[in-house]
Amino acid sequence: MGIELENEQSLEEGLSLEKFEEASEIVKQVTLETKLVFSEYLSTQTGNKVYLKPENMQLTGAYKLRGAYYKISTLTDEERAKGLITASAGNHAQGVAYAAKAYGTKAVIVMPTTTPLMKVNRTKGYGAEVVLYGDVYDEACAKAYELADENGYTFIHPFDDLMVATGQGTIAMEIVKELPLVDYILVPIGGGGLATGVATLAKLLNPKIKVIGVEPAGANCMQRSLEEGHVVTLPKVSTIADGTAVKTPGSKLLPYIQKNLDGIITVEDHELVVSFLDMVENHKTVVENSGLLTVAALKHLDVKGKKVVAILSGGNMDVTTMSSVVQQGLIMRDRVFTVSMLLPDKPGELYKVSGIIAKANGNVVELEHNQFVTTNRNAAVELRITMEAFGTEHKEQIMKSLEEGGYKPRLVNVGG
Repeated sequence: MGIELENEQSLEEGLSLEKFEEASEIVKQVTLETKLVFSEYLSTQTGNKVYLKPENMQLTGAYKLRGAYYKISTLTDEERAKGLITASAGNHAQGVAYAAKAYGTKAVIVMPTTTPLMKVNRTKGYGAEVVLYGDVYDEACAKAYELADENGYTFIHPFDDLMVATGQGTIAMEIVKELPLVDYILVPIGGGGLATGVATLAKLLNPKIKVIGVEPAGANCMQRSLEEGHVVTLPKVSTIADGTAVKTPGSKLLPYIQKNLDGIITVEDHELVVSFLDMVENHKTVVENSGLLTVAALKHLDVKGKKVVAILSGGNMDVTTMSSVVQQGLIMRDRVFTVSMLLPDKPGELYKVSGIIAKANGNVVELEHNQFVTTNRNAAVELRITMEAFGTEHKEQIMKSLEEGGYKPRLVNVGG
C-alpha cells in the first residue's frame, strides 16, 4: 500500500496541474487558436455530437510545436546555448525548428533519408540544420544521440519526455474550457506523448472524461505494452500513418497511460483512406494519416448521444501521398473502378461499348485495348476500361447495362 501511494505521488509530481497551467500560458506565445469544429456529417454518421480539434491548422501543421516550445522554455540558458538536437521524420522536427528559432537557438534535426522533400525543406525553412541519416526513425535517433554526445547538444526527445508531454497536454485544457461537458476525447498514439499529456490533464480537470487512444493496427506498440504491463518493442511496424509508426512507446510515459487512458482502439489503413476522403469532401480540410486515426475510430466507439472530441493531430502530407490516398479512397467507395471484357475485333464494337457506358452516365477515365490476348484476334480482344461512378449502386447499374448489351464485364483492381 505504501509503494502504491508513493507511485501515485510520484506521478502527480511529474505531470502536475500547476505545470499544465504554466505550459498552457507559455505555448500561447507560438500557437494558433484551434477552436473546436462541430461536425454535422460525423455526428449524423455516429449518433454522437462530434467535435474536431484542428491541430492540423497550427503554424507548423501539427500539435508538436506545443511540446517542443514548452520543453525548450524549461531549459536553462546554458542548455539552450549549447544548441538543440532531435530526430524526427516530420512534425516534431518542424516543431523543434520553429521553437528554436523563436528562442534564437541553434537546432540540428536528424531525419531519415526517406523523409519527403517537402518536410525536409520546411524544417530547413525554420532555420534548422538538417542531417539526413538512416532509413527509419530509430537509425536517425541513434545518430542524433551520437551527434549530441560529440557536440554537447541538448537532446529534445519527440515523445518520451514529461515536459514535452506536458506541452502536448495543453490541448486538453483548451478542449475542456471550450466544451466543459465533453464526454470522450479521442487522441492518436505513436510514442505516447500526446496521449499522456491529454489523458493526464483531462483526468485532473474532470475524472469523468473518458480518454481513448487510437493506434494504427500495424503499429500498436502502446496497446501491446498495456496488455503486457511493460514497454513492448514491436518487431516491425507497417502503416500508412507514418507519424505514429513507432516500434517502442515511451518508458517514462507508460505509467501515466496505465493510470489515465480509458482504452485503445486500433484502426486499419483502409479506414484512414476513407476518412481522408470524408475530411476533404465534408470539411474541406487536409489531415495527414496519423491525424485521421481519431476520425476513423469514431465508428468503433460504442456509445450514442455523447459529446466526443476527435483530435486532428496534424496535416503535413505531401502531394504525392495525397494523390495516392484520394485515388484509393475513390476505388474503395466504388467511385472509380476498372472492368475487363472480351469483344470481337471488328469495327464498331468499341463505339457500342462506349455508348452503353454513356447511356448509363458512366465517365471513362482510361481505356486499354489489347489485341494480343489470344492468338485468334477475330475471336476476341481484351478491353480494359477505368471509369467513374457515383457509388456502389451506380457502378452495379453500369455493370448490368454492359451485361444486357451482350458483354461479360469482369471487375479488376478492386480496392487498389
